[in-house]
Amino acid sequence: MRFVLFLSLPLYVLDQVTKWCALHYVTPDEPRIIIPEFFTLVFITNTGAAFGSFKNNNLFFIALSCAALIFVVTLLLRKHPGDPLRDISLALLLGGIMGNLTDRLLHGHVIDFLLFDLHVPFAHPWPAFNVADACICAAVVFFIIHSFRQEKNTAASTAS
Repeated sequence: MRFVLFLSLPLYVLDQVTKWCALHYVTPDEPRIIIPEFFTLVFITNTGAAFGSFKNNNLFFIALSCAALIFVVTLLLRKHPGDPLRDISLALLLGGIMGNLTDRLLHGHVIDFLLFDLHVPFAHPWPAFNVADACICAAVVFFIIHSFRQEKNTAASTAS
């Protein structure tokens, strides 16, 4: 549990500090180009979910975030054999949920500010996101890897 807090709390703080900087130093009508045609700092508010879907449902996403937070904390408090990949996934998810939930409670929307243009179909540009979103996406990737490893280990042990 301590390991999870040492990872999730700094990520939460990084998310909030970077959003504060975006709020104070980037205006919606004046994006800051960092790497021309690739990376720009923008200021976008999002009352919906990923990629701006389900807009104007902030209360629903507050409730969903609270339920997810309770679920993650419950998983963390349950006794389980040590599994670093699972713990990293939960820590990333915890930091991401807390970051976006804080925005929704304080501002009534999530602050997105990182905009990449990958110059490929469906990612030209990639929708704006934030540190919390990146944590949640990384957590999902780690959970998928973890589940494949679990399946492989289960298949290997049943074959023996």
